[in-house]
Amino acid sequence: MGTPFKVTAHSRRGQMSEDEVQTIEEGIKLFGEWGFEDIEVRDIGLKRYINLDPIYLPHSGGRHEARKFRKSNLNIVERLINNLMKPGTSGGDKIRITSAVKTAFTIINLKTGRNPVEVLVRAVENSAPNEDTTRIGYGGVVYRLAVDCSPQRRIDLALRYIVTGIKDQTFSNRKTLEEIVADQLIGAANNDGNNFAVRRKQEVERIALSSR
Repeated sequence: MGTPFKVTAHSRRGQMSEDEVQTIEEGIKLFGEWGFEDIEVRDIGLKRYINLDPIYLPHSGGRHEARKFRKSNLNIVERLINNLMKPGTSGGDKIRITSAVKTAFTIINLKTGRNPVEVLVRAVENSAPNEDTTRIGYGGVVYRLAVDCSPQRRIDLALRYIVTGIKDQTFSNRKTLEEIVADQLIGAANNDGNNFAVRRKQEVERIALSSR
């Protein structure tokens, strides 16, 4: 019995022409509302690692867990959902978080008039640090040294900063989780200096600059 979780044309690519595959993929929209075909990753370094394969429901059933770094094959929307589920009150409740993200995307579309998937991609690009620091021990002395971030880690950190900003805003706030997710993604996409993820990225890069 086939899985209903992820609808793509990849399983039949070898039996179909490119035009047929393109026609099918153009008909697949996230939650039946937002397409992926017109979204472009502007950051060249992240292009290979932000997956925008058309899917209807961002739920792969953990297929990526068997092999290292396979998470790059996950759609970027599902990676956001998985990060929101990390230890806390939302842990393990993927259906509820997926529903919250769907509602947040609707709010983003109403507020900005833009495709919310594109807004998420811009938020990740603007929150991904290019440099970080690592601890180096030499002669009993430990100090920090600036290093370049790999594309995989840049996306991991960007999603971590975005989700941390969302969780921090949920405390003592009358806004719902959906509204906070929408506000944080819009702020990061606009490169707003008051947005937590953008501020954290700038702070990390500033520390790395002083550690060169």
